[in-house]
Amino acid sequence: MIGLGRFIGPKTLEVELGDGGTRVFRGENVVISTGSRATIEQIPGLAEASPLTHIEALDLDHVPGHLLIIGGGYVGLELAQAMRRFGSRVTIVERNDRLAHREDQDVTDLLQNIFREEGIGIATSTVTTRIEGKSGEWVKLHATQNGTEIVLEGTHLLAASGRTPNTQGIGLELTGVETTNQGHVKVNERLETTAPGVWAVGDCAGSPHFTHIAFDDFRTVRDNLAGGNRVTTGRQVPFCMFTDPEFARIGLSETEANKRSIGYRLAKIPMLAVLRARTISETQGFLKALIDTESDRILGFTALGASAGEIIAPVQIAMLAGLPYTVLRDAILTHPTIPEGLIPLFSAVPSRSN
Repeated sequence: MIGLGRFIGPKTLEVELGDGGTRVFRGENVVISTGSRATIEQIPGLAEASPLTHIEALDLDHVPGHLLIIGGGYVGLELAQAMRRFGSRVTIVERNDRLAHREDQDVTDLLQNIFREEGIGIATSTVTTRIEGKSGEWVKLHATQNGTEIVLEGTHLLAASGRTPNTQGIGLELTGVETTNQGHVKVNERLETTAPGVWAVGDCAGSPHFTHIAFDDFRTVRDNLAGGNRVTTGRQVPFCMFTDPEFARIGLSETEANKRSIGYRLAKIPMLAVLRARTISETQGFLKALIDTESDRILGFTALGASAGEIIAPVQIAMLAGLPYTVLRDAILTHPTIPEGLIPLFSAVPSRSN
């Protein structure tokens, strides 16, 4: 059924139907899966400029003359590269001192070099203060960069500076369902809300914003409704950004390990050392792994290179199984494939210090 629904009481929904009229539904169990939307920050003139979000950007029937992007995270980077390759001028405006700032320094350094080589403008440490104009016609972006005022002009504006959960205006206050300070539905490890018989999944519940995590949330609720006790605690979250080359990560990054004072042995090789990368002439990037200092357990794996999203899978399975890195190092992997690169990578792991 297609319609606009809102709670009118505990476990009771009123739906405005797409073809007119309304219907009221009540269920023994209710699952909230309203997702999230692109955040439109409280920047003077931004909302009035009607900026593109990832939704409208994918619906464009023309190439922007000059696309200004507010935000240098996953969405901003993927669309920046795509639009540049379509022929648009692109400038990324990022408030932090580097793109994808939560990732390791070597990842962001290489990404910035790749983007600059493709002719993408990058303005980091830049805070947008005011917008003039209307996206699709003419826009002027006013900002401060390291204390200096700058102005950028373009034809289109894309807002890619975060996500806002779709939890406002749906009547949650009538249900006993509480939300967090960030507006997400408050859930426990079983994805139960603060109201009996009401569950929440995906972006609106504050889960990591990936389709594969929303799918796992579904499996969690499905199994619990069937009498199980499935939880989200401690689950592995694979990250993948579909730039070219791709970036993918599972487990700890160096940044996270250092922040948590977790010791590790580092193995790192350039993609040039992966024979398949040479045969397809895609040698940009690197592979690296973090190995526990006291055992041979894999703590984390990062790939920035061709087929990065595919190569993390065998490493993730090894981590889930608790296998030592030596299993992958000593495996016979098909030649020439990208996963074969795991052999030279794990062969480069330093020995344990006694």
